[in-house]
Amino acid sequence: MEDILINYFSKLTSLSNDEVKTLTDTMTIKQFKKDSYLIKEAQTNKDSFFILKGLVRQFKYLDGNEITSNFYSEEQWIISLTSFSKPTPSNHNLICVEDTTVVIGNEQIAQELFKKYPRFETISRVVMETVFGEIQKTMSDYFTDSPEQRYTRLLKTKPDLFQRVPQYHLASYIGVKPESLSRIRKRLAEKEIRK
Repeated sequence: MEDILINYFSKLTSLSNDEVKTLTDTMTIKQFKKDSYLIKEAQTNKDSFFILKGLVRQFKYLDGNEITSNFYSEEQWIISLTSFSKPTPSNHNLICVEDTTVVIGNEQIAQELFKKYPRFETISRVVMETVFGEIQKTMSDYFTDSPEQRYTRLLKTKPDLFQRVPQYHLASYIGVKPESLSRIRKRLAEKEIRK
């Protein structure tokens, strides 16, 4: 399993055998069952997570309803930018949609790695920039796209979610009620037939 993270880093830069061994030796791999929480709202957390296998849904409660704001799957980082510099209570929940295996990272271990291998700090910055860029793009698209455009973008970028996630969570993610999602799907199917 740890090879997945090593391969991820290897896409960013070449790693020496010593660096690979150090990363492997310091990895904390943990398995979570479906419906387990990685983080609960209001809980303080400074850990980051790299998903080796599985699927995690980010959501918060609003007026008694669960509002889904993101999905994280294999080879994606979950980094709470609000808790990164100082412990801050989370404003969302992270729950496993499937049995999920993650590498757990924390700042203390990261700082020790940076001292031994300063290059890891540069690699960490690249990871943070990538994660931040993905979040920025997702937010920008969400505010400028219609629900139908959000649906078609999700269909193109993460088609596997439609097999892995209940429709009501997908509806919440694109910002509509489940019945509206059904209408969007019907409309798109009719357009496809007319082609």
